Amino acid sequence: MNANLINILTIAAAALTAVVAVRWAYFKILCIAKDKNLVDNPDARKLQKEPVPVMGGIAVFFGMAMGLLAGYTVGGSVGANFQIQLMPVLAAMVVMLYIGAMDDIIGLSPISRFVIEILTVLGLIFASGGCIDTFHGLWGVQSFSWWIAVPLTVFAGVGIINAVNMIDGVNGLSSSLCILCNLMYGLVFMYAGDVANAVLAFSTAAALLPFMVHNVFGQRSRMFIGDAGTMVMGLLMTWFTMTLLRSDSPIAYYDASENINMVAFALAALCVPVFDTIRVMSMRIKKGKSPFHPDKTHLHHVFVRVGVSHFIITLIEIFILVAVILIWWVSLLLHASKDWQLYIVIMAAVVGVWGTYVFINYHAEHHTELLHRLVSFNVFTHLGHKEWWQRFTNFLDRPEDKLLKKLAKKKAAEPVPVVVKEEPIDPDNLKEQDRKKILDFMKGRAEVMVFDITEHSGANRLRVYPILYEEAMRGRVRIIKTQGLGAPEIVALNY
Repeated sequence: MNANLINILTIAAAALTAVVAVRWAYFKILCIAKDKNLVDNPDARKLQKEPVPVMGGIAVFFGMAMGLLAGYTVGGSVGANFQIQLMPVLAAMVVMLYIGAMDDIIGLSPISRFVIEILTVLGLIFASGGCIDTFHGLWGVQSFSWWIAVPLTVFAGVGIINAVNMIDGVNGLSSSLCILCNLMYGLVFMYAGDVANAVLAFSTAAALLPFMVHNVFGQRSRMFIGDAGTMVMGLLMTWFTMTLLRSDSPIAYYDASENINMVAFALAALCVPVFDTIRVMSMRIKKGKSPFHPDKTHLHHVFVRVGVSHFIITLIEIFILVAVILIWWVSLLLHASKDWQLYIVIMAAVVGVWGTYVFINYHAEHHTELLHRLVSFNVFTHLGHKEWWQRFTNFLDRPEDKLLKKLAKKKAAEPVPVVVKEEPIDPDNLKEQDRKKILDFMKGRAEVMVFDITEHSGANRLRVYPILYEEAMRGRVRIIKTQGLGAPEIVALNY
């Protein structure tokens, strides 16, 4: 059989198996997470309003592993090369999976994680026998000593792992960006003849797909990928970057046939997490804080602040990533030198990632007319109340409901705890409960449409305007814009 056809069948079998495996395992892991209370609880820094299961990375890794097994099987003689070539990265990914899972469940200190990341990247370097030791002609550099290459690889690897981890802030963002990155790397490996890494990249993209659908569109079936998932993805992106920029890589195919700058390509593929993390860490250091100190200064946070929905935030950041890759590709078509390909990617990423943050943040801080219009428009981007969205959500959540019923039957034989009858709620306190709902809904946002509060805060609609007037008199709420008869239209919290 034709070798190219075998490679295509191998990749297709791995990807299809990964999707089916994640689909099968997802709800079982979800029920385990809910039963054992393995959830991410909301706090002042996080964006969710209720606990969400945090074991999505386990389901994704299961799909990746099953996809690779299918690739080994279908690939025949190619499978032997898989075992030799991919064993170091698979072992390193298992380490990251365990460390991330421990961080999700019990929490680890930043120093512990940092040290383990360094040791894991070092282990990956020496186990695989390769590292970032060539720039493929960029700045006239072909190869350099391992005394330089090893520290550079560790620095880049730890940076990529943390960048991917830190970008995980809104539903669908990190998984969507990692799907795109894996597809880009997979295409590069496939055309260079590196079948093993192509199978790994495409099976990972396929494993992330069903998780991403539930993460974005699910309600009761939503899980977060967690540190277990993001650290595995970060390690995988590190491996792919190492493979592109090691002197014995099959990617040398591109050096002989095309004027392609692999450094520029890798930076373009990872531009959103990398450049956002560079900006955030620089701001923290400038303020005298630890670069690993958590805050709300990422690009997705500024979009949340002006009321953009998670779904639209994900689409915007995907657009930025795709735009930077397309700009690099156009520079390649225009025969830009390898040096200029890198400079063009850096400029495009700075404008796309840093420029967008500065632009949105300026309007959020100055309450400009553009912000008023954006806040008004953002009300319609929150699709959770749309009938078609709810039908799709219920369809996705249906398997979870069936498994929970089975779980309930198993627990039916357990002793029923005595429930102490609660005193009836004082009707006067209902207003205070609605006040808390309204103020909580407004937290973290530069401006909020009163219509948005009425529809989505959970407070009684008839109490919204009276409570806002009371809070305005107390000075806790500021009325930004009014409508007919002086009724507030846009409001904001006074921090």
